[in-house]
Amino acid sequence: MLMKQLLAWMALLLLVGCHARQPQLPTFSNTGNPLIKDKFTADPAPLVYDGTLYLYVGHDEYYEGQDSADGGREFNITEWLCYSTTDMQTWTDHGAVLRPTDFAWGVGEAWAAQMVERDGKFYYYTTCMAGAPYNSRVVGVAVADNPLGPFTDVLGRPLITDNMTDNGPRGWWNDIDPTVLVDGDEAWLCWGNGTCFMAKLKPNMIELDGEIRTIDLPRYVEGPWLHKHGGLYYLTYASMGQGRENIAYATAPSMEGPWTPHGELTGMADNSFTIHPGIAEFKGKSYLFYHNATLTLDGHPGATGRRSVCVDELHYNPDGTLQPVRQTKQGVATVQP
Repeated sequence: MLMKQLLAWMALLLLVGCHARQPQLPTFSNTGNPLIKDKFTADPAPLVYDGTLYLYVGHDEYYEGQDSADGGREFNITEWLCYSTTDMQTWTDHGAVLRPTDFAWGVGEAWAAQMVERDGKFYYYTTCMAGAPYNSRVVGVAVADNPLGPFTDVLGRPLITDNMTDNGPRGWWNDIDPTVLVDGDEAWLCWGNGTCFMAKLKPNMIELDGEIRTIDLPRYVEGPWLHKHGGLYYLTYASMGQGRENIAYATAPSMEGPWTPHGELTGMADNSFTIHPGIAEFKGKSYLFYHNATLTLDGHPGATGRRSVCVDELHYNPDGTLQPVRQTKQGVATVQP
């Protein structure tokens, strides 16, 4: 009996010791906008799953010479980060969950992405710079069994490549900023810079089901986001404002259209040329995530390639249109389970 008790205690001590060695993930409290204050972040993409909101963002990283760069070189994003919350107040930092170089064809340049869940699988649709033979920005997809990975490049090649789309001289910028809506038995992919492209996905979520079509949206630039609310479909996107991007949106009775533009949802981002919508409904409230460039970090002020993710509440009118969103420094309050 004594030997059994001794063995039981040893097993318990071993279990406690192993648990104690588990790394404790950092957390932070929501103190207003910008939401994330220890890293430059951009292109927010929320996912609500099993009572938790996961927020995926690109990590804007400073490099020497960034402030004099242009033509896209002012952006330096080499990984996608993930944060999670159950109350919009306390957030857990999960660090980098995917990098472009996790794709065999990726060459280390990340752009906007979105995660969606279908039938217990998690699909991360990304924008990467692809090496030969593509040599352009492409849309890739990685798959995991949980929201935090690890992720696998299930295709072994990009899902969307430059030779599949054409919008004239902008060529190699065509295929960025994927957004996906899972709607019952159907799923739709939308993306594009300069032209808004849309295609249906097959049930396996990694192949197109039919032709790629274009959606005519006024002043469309990039950063589309698809969502559904109350039987109405929404396509929210970065449009051209007064020399910088703002966020506009359109609605449709089905994903086949027709899409009706409704104008501006929120204005230009403070100190940032770009702005990128991410919309989620969480515990009875709706939220618009976006980025500006108001954060100063390690002596480096915000800039085109050093952005900061923010969030404010989103409200619907009785007719399904969206109320204009005022970008605030206060951000959002705690939500109860």
